[in-house]
Amino acid sequence: MTKVAQPTDLELAALISSKICHDVISPVGAIYNGLEILEEDKGNADSNSYALEVIRNVTKQASARLQFARFAFGAAGSAGSMIDLTTAQSISMGLIGDGKHKLVWQGPVGHLPKNHAKLLLNLVAASITALPRGGELALKIGENLEAPAFVIRCTGRGARPPQHLGEFVSGSNWPEIDAMSIQPYYTWRLAQEAGMTIEIVPDGDAIVLSAR
Repeated sequence: MTKVAQPTDLELAALISSKICHDVISPVGAIYNGLEILEEDKGNADSNSYALEVIRNVTKQASARLQFARFAFGAAGSAGSMIDLTTAQSISMGLIGDGKHKLVWQGPVGHLPKNHAKLLLNLVAASITALPRGGELALKIGENLEAPAFVIRCTGRGARPPQHLGEFVSGSNWPEIDAMSIQPYYTWRLAQEAGMTIEIVPDGDAIVLSAR
């Protein structure tokens, strides 16, 4: 069994910050490139239309990623605050976007304690890595929000366990904790804080990720 040292609070904050910067730097860079095209080809209608479409799409992407980071990693309210599940759904849908993944959300209307909601959002993010070629993420939230249960069925070609999360959950063969592995590590830490247990099991061609 191999287990690396856990990061200090300062290291954890630095790694989360690095993760957020990594996620938003690409769309922000694309916005800059689109503005350059507009500046260079002012009289070209086709170039202007293309640049505006790029700017529109990546601005939406950057906004969705920052909104996700605010709730999934940040405080998003004072200690003990509750998060509306409608907000969590909107943030999750924004993170998934209109690309190769599809999120099917099934759950009650109501509120979750902040750490439970943050865990839910991070589980959605982790489930994306279970489908590297795309596919469907079918999320079910238990009706009893006082004792919440989350199940995400990841169905698609090449479905596999979410990247690194299984190692942290099992406590063996931990990867080096860096900006790329910090999100599954943080997900595991959130589950502990929320008093929930994460399970990752294959089910036919699908991977089922749950927290109870």
